[in-house]
Amino acid sequence: MTPSDVVHATDPQTPPRQLATFVLDQLHFGVEVLKVQEVIRYQELTRVPLAPPVVEGLINLRGQIVTAIDLRRRLGLGDRVDGELPMNVVVRTGDGVVSLLVDEIGDVVEVAEAQFELAPDTLAGPMRDLVRGVYKLKDRLLLLLDEERAAIVDGSDVGDRAH
Repeated sequence: MTPSDVVHATDPQTPPRQLATFVLDQLHFGVEVLKVQEVIRYQELTRVPLAPPVVEGLINLRGQIVTAIDLRRRLGLGDRVDGELPMNVVVRTGDGVVSLLVDEIGDVVEVAEAQFELAPDTLAGPMRDLVRGVYKLKDRLLLLLDEERAAIVDGSDVGDRAH
């Protein structure tokens, strides 16, 4: 991402929104920067027997055990290429801290509410339930992820596929 990709809010009435961005399967996503605890490289995972397929495992984050959710699987996207290690976007939710496994970490971008639109009708499946809307940036769409819903792992409303 280049500095020209960063969009600054121009409406003095509405403060700009800061989003931490990341990439999944060539799609650009963002979450509220205030919800992000940290962004870290791949961590060794401990598998959890009988866990829903979206749960990749558990990571030990300085003594705190954190559930790692494969966001590709959660969104119904294809599996990561073998040998490609995910990055961790550790977010705070109402139920605690969760790691969202993503392909690539982006920058923090500042967006104006005037750029926001509800999720397009073309989104289907789990993506429709997990994307709140989109921001039109200069050269791409930035999908606003609902991190609370993305962290649900009970298997009842996830885009599960067998491992």
